[in-house]
Amino acid sequence: MPNEKLNPNALTPKTLALLLTNAGQRLITEEQVRNIAELGNLLSANGTINLIQYTAFLAQAEGKANDE
Repeated sequence: MPNEKLNPNALTPKTLALLLTNAGQRLITEEQVRNIAELGNLLSANGTINLIQYTAFLAQAEGKANDE
């Protein structure tokens, strides 16, 4: 990943998991990212994820959880 140019519109679950792990300093696995992406129907045809859509889905889910 260090030499890889990142496209936030098309991240692999593995790359997104690494980014989230590094940003949050807690382990986020590729499987966790894939499960959330599948739940939100966020995986594109080529298996990548749009970071903005992923983040929006998580924010929406968090908002619903707080409303309950």
